[in-house]
Amino acid sequence: MSDLSDLPKLGVAICAFNSRDVLEDCLHSLLVAPGVRLDIVVADNASTDGTVAWLRDWARGQGIDLETGRGGPHRLRLVETGVNGGFAAGVNAALARLRADPTLERFWVLNPDCSVPPETPRAFATHPAGEFALMGGRVLYADGSGRIQIDGGTVNRRTGVTGNVNLGAPHARTPAPHPDQMDFITGASMVASRAFLDRAGPMPEDYFLYYEEVDWARHRGDLPLAYCPGGVVYHRAGTAIGSPTLGRAASTFSLYFKHRGRMRFMRRHYPAALPLAFGYSLAKAAQLALRGEFAGAATIIGASLNRPPSAAIRSRLSPDAQARAF
Repeated sequence: MSDLSDLPKLGVAICAFNSRDVLEDCLHSLLVAPGVRLDIVVADNASTDGTVAWLRDWARGQGIDLETGRGGPHRLRLVETGVNGGFAAGVNAALARLRADPTLERFWVLNPDCSVPPETPRAFATHPAGEFALMGGRVLYADGSGRIQIDGGTVNRRTGVTGNVNLGAPHARTPAPHPDQMDFITGASMVASRAFLDRAGPMPEDYFLYYEEVDWARHRGDLPLAYCPGGVVYHRAGTAIGSPTLGRAASTFSLYFKHRGRMRFMRRHYPAALPLAFGYSLAKAAQLALRGEFAGAATIIGASLNRPPSAAIRSRLSPDAQARAF
């Protein structure tokens, strides 16, 4: 076996919340990756489904010490945040642990409901992007369809609506996009450089869910976005919060945070366009109301006005998490 110290290194930050049913596939796909040394940190946001207990048992069965991360060619460690502070808070907790290692220069934020081909981690660790802020790759739906979920994200500066580059296109016949087409990299699979982290600081936590990576990308200054053609991942999409897919409508929980985040982003970065952004909210709410989806319509309007959510939405979060989110 070659000297492991000669292999390229990549930090991996995973924010987990009630991820017991998906985390094994994710971790297994990472731990068998060849040609790279991974330092994986799972930050658990106070899961209530036994994620932490399961992970401890699973790691023990793999011969891995979660305190030191040792037990194989890759490291795997656990950070318990103690509270569900949202996606960015979990990511930031994992990144803080990883950044303590000065030999790490790239940090891969990866959703726990993703699995990766064996060659993807090395591709992200070695792709010659030069100096960059954030690097993305191709995120495919994990339904076997071979369809693209996102190749990079765009933002409409009048409404705040985000778009997925190459959404629904066939993977085999769709060329890689140019980074100039993108405004941000999806938080489901996003590699941050140390230079970007030093410049931008932690991911903004006040969104709780959605738009935190959109906002974060705006703090890159003159550091460009990058795209890694070999950085393919498979994403189950919305397993924890009910995000929409090509065949599934968004839950009211997802709608609330998506539209609250969109309007918060617009207030922060494009305040002159707020009337147009709220007009979009009205149009989307009317669309749902015409289909008889009155709870969804009311959720969009309330979220866009930054009002507290319904009891049904609040009930999905613990009191501590509600204090963070609302």
